[in-house]
Order: sequence, then C-alpha cells, then structure tokens
Amino acid sequence: MICRNPGCISQCDYQSVAYYARRRYLEGIATVVLLREARNKDEKRMIVMASLLDVDDDTMRELMKGCDRGCLCRMLEMRTRLRFMLHKERNRVSVCHAQAAVKRTSII
Repeated sequence: MICRNPGCISQCDYQSVAYYARRRYLEGIATVVLLREARNKDEKRMIVMASLLDVDDDTMRELMKGCDRGCLCRMLEMRTRLRFMLHKERNRVSVCHAQAAVKRTSII
C-alpha cells in the first residue's frame, strides 16, 4: 500500500537523503546551514529527513501515526540503511586517516 502522506520519509529518494545525511553527519555541516543552502522545497525536505536520524525510532513511530504500517516499515528500513551507510563510511574515513598518519610518521 502506498502512503497517502506526500511528505513522508518513505516517499523520499534514498540517494537524495543519503547525500544530505553525509553532509550533515560526516562533514559536520549544521542542519540550518544546509537548509539555507537549499534551492527548493524538495531539497529542504530531504535535509530535514536526513536530520531526523538523530530522533529515536519510537519518537518517529509516534510522529508517523497517520501513516500505514507498510510506510512505517519502509521509513524504519531507510533509517537503518542510512545509519549503516554512515557508520561504514565513518569507519572507512577513520581508517584512511589512520593510514595517512602512519605514513607521515614513518617518513619522519
């Protein structure tokens, strides 16, 4: 069943939300800065969806009371995928930084 709520996170494109999640959580750009940079309502919506990763799943369930169960499951699955992607990329960046530090110290 398709959610009738047009602003629902389950209606958002994963790649678009992931782009803003990377900017928010990996690059450390504040949500208000990203919102100021947004060119249209759709970009603002993706930024807000990415920023909601800070909100726990129980609160998200409460906020989505008007959505059907399938929609809720898609939203929770997207949040899980985004968190996993961020965790994986954060670890990859940490390993790269550690390797670079080892190279710098071995040169000296």
